[in-house]
Amino acid sequence: MSGLIVVGADGSAAATAAVAWAADDALRMRAPLRIVTAVHRRPYDASRLAGPDLHDALTKAGDEILAQAEATVRSRQPDVEVTTQLIEGNPVAVLRDQAKDATEIVLGSGGLGGHTGTVLGSVSIHVAGHVHCPVVVVCPEQNVPHREIVVGIEDSEADDAALGYGFEQARLRGSRLRVIHAWQLPIHSSGISYDMNEVRAARTQAVVDRLAPWRKRYPQVPNVEDVRCADPVEALADASAHCDLIVVGSHGRGAIRSMLLGSVGRGVLHNACCAVAVVRT
Repeated sequence: MSGLIVVGADGSAAATAAVAWAADDALRMRAPLRIVTAVHRRPYDASRLAGPDLHDALTKAGDEILAQAEATVRSRQPDVEVTTQLIEGNPVAVLRDQAKDATEIVLGSGGLGGHTGTVLGSVSIHVAGHVHCPVVVVCPEQNVPHREIVVGIEDSEADDAALGYGFEQARLRGSRLRVIHAWQLPIHSSGISYDMNEVRAARTQAVVDRLAPWRKRYPQVPNVEDVRCADPVEALADASAHCDLIVVGSHGRGAIRSMLLGSVGRGVLHNACCAVAVVRT
């Protein structure tokens, strides 16, 4: 058994898909699963329902959501140890606090809305890249398994956390790993002559060197490097149609908290059609 997986539930289709994904991953990782629902009263405080009746209604709704989510886990993966928690507070703050104990946090692509309906950017993007454990954002439409994991790298030491997570997921699933390094020529390159074959060969060799220790550590995982001149977000979004999981890194640096995720991570979260794992360096 390793660590703890935390999944956010709010009764939506996206959250139900996240619960199912988390149950499967908990079985693979032999980890306990905690289902969390956030009861957020503030959006209702100015309404005529504010008061004890509001608290009772939200608590009852939260309990029902947790019961349904627990039933999903027990029917899908009966051997997984599962617990539930109803917590009052802002969903983002609740999930960040849960990350202190978690090996992984799983969210639906619609976010954990506290029963008010929350778009992706309001919760998932404010959690992904801002906590120290991996955050997986799950799409409700993903059904057909492809038996391939994709990791997007930029060829720096910051890639190691994403590669480690990707190789381990591939090992647990018995899947192939595709490592995509998409690169572009500098914007201000007019008038400069590039030997594209030479640049491509150098990029490919750099990726091969980056992968060497991971290939040695995971000899049982079939893998391939995929180096291309392309926009990174477009390359990973295109790949998401043919894989089960996209893994991207988050630098975890910078004074502006909203920028920690990075433009590639944000772009992939908005455009991918499969689950996306954001792994903090």
